[in-house]
Amino acid sequence: METSLSFSLQKFWNLIEGKLEDWLVEAIKLIPNLIVAFITLLVFIFIANIGGKIFKNLSNKVVDSQEVINLLASIIKVTITTIGFFVALDFVGLQGTVTSLLAGAGILGLAIGFAFQDMTENLISGITMSVRKPFKIGDIISSNDVMGRIVKINLRNTLVETFSGQHVMIPNKMVFRSILTNYSRKGLRRIEIPVGISYGDCPKTAAQVITDAINQKPYVANTEKTAVHASSFADSSVNLLVWFWIDYPGHFDYMDVKNDGIITIKETLADAGIMIPFPIRTLDFDAKGGKHLSSVLAEQHQDS
Repeated sequence: METSLSFSLQKFWNLIEGKLEDWLVEAIKLIPNLIVAFITLLVFIFIANIGGKIFKNLSNKVVDSQEVINLLASIIKVTITTIGFFVALDFVGLQGTVTSLLAGAGILGLAIGFAFQDMTENLISGITMSVRKPFKIGDIISSNDVMGRIVKINLRNTLVETFSGQHVMIPNKMVFRSILTNYSRKGLRRIEIPVGISYGDCPKTAAQVITDAINQKPYVANTEKTAVHASSFADSSVNLLVWFWIDYPGHFDYMDVKNDGIITIKETLADAGIMIPFPIRTLDFDAKGGKHLSSVLAEQHQDS
């Protein structure tokens, strides 16, 4: 009994010893491949760092957002390092492991994409806008019923300070999808002020005195483009549309300029004897007009 047990243990030990010797031999054979794989990985890491720095230097001339530049540089570095890792595994002879890792990475990436779809869309929109540059920090824009000055451009949203002093964060995907008005792109903005004059006054005269008065203001840019147009006939007035251009953004505030423009137009018309009428109702007692109530009453008095 003891002899049989001793024989079994000896046989088991010999089997383990043989396996260990085989593994050791294989490990010794793999040492050159391991060294090559390790050196290959180091080379790819070095290339990733150099590539990231080169990308940052080139992107600073194209992309304004430092956050986007850092993100893209990190993606490039991780991609190059990952490729180096897979190449190193192939040198060691773990092709099956490489295939399994690639399949797992694909499934994981798909799952993450579905789980963070909204965040990913904002991120991609932010990167796209940083490259296309529809606006920059300090620009005045209008988008999604929000108008104000750009304070900060993040990877996921854009921070806008409205003229009422509120900070509004707009998701980048909404800015990217919606109609966007950039008031700072051309450096000029047109101010339009409607005004009505009485039917007894001459629109040409009113246009001339208004144009001369507006062009004397220091905030007016491109005085040759200042214009006054007759826009419509109203119940009590001939409606005019006054427009002029200002530097925008500039030294003068938009609302201050518009306020001063309205005051200037009113005072100018008053000085010229041109009336800005309030609603008036006239009773006419003739099919073609022209008869006043007093004349009608006088005719009736004579007939009686």
